[in-house]
Amino acid sequence: MAYDLQDKIALVTGASRGLGHAVAEALAARGAHVIALARTVGGLEELDDRIQAAGGQATLAPIDLTKDDAVAGICRAIFDRWGRIDLLVHTAVHAPPLAPVDHADPKDYAKTFATNVEGTQRVIRMVAPLLHAAPEGRAVFCADPRAGEKFFGLYGASKAAEAALVASWAAETATLGLRVESFTPEPMPTATRARFFPGEDRDVLSTPSEQAARLLALLDA
Repeated sequence: MAYDLQDKIALVTGASRGLGHAVAEALAARGAHVIALARTVGGLEELDDRIQAAGGQATLAPIDLTKDDAVAGICRAIFDRWGRIDLLVHTAVHAPPLAPVDHADPKDYAKTFATNVEGTQRVIRMVAPLLHAAPEGRAVFCADPRAGEKFFGLYGASKAAEAALVASWAAETATLGLRVESFTPEPMPTATRARFFPGEDRDVLSTPSEQAARLLALLDA
């Protein structure tokens, strides 16, 4: 049976481009009111135009996930207006330059972990009460298992830490009516991947829309 998204409140992080943009559009097409969160205002406005043109609804939230006050503020606004979040899809990510571990820039380390680990924990901590307030709260996080690959030290470590947080939260909430899942998208021609694999043949990669359809299939399962 398909997951009923009609009139659901769905928060999508990293929604200004790539997979997050495609997921937000797909959720709105299925009847959800999408709260689209990202730092890039232009990308969010483009998303809003596409959703509205298709008859959907969205609320734009141009904020930085590394800022406590910003995330707390949007969560408070969501609570005041809707009292809940039915679905969280967390796609926001930072991709540092590839480098040997012993050459990694401390600034790249700080930014990567601030977004991919601390940002994820911040989202979990502040969105959890809103998800628990929904009849059947659900959360989906995007995995990218790069740990141990050469030159992926910072990114791989951050995504491994993020995966550990998600797995623990899934175990902790398994009996509390909250469904927490992990989704590993296939390679897509996104800006994140372009930083890692410049010059590759992007035509052979899957599209964000195709991977958004896979993610929605996970929700339907």
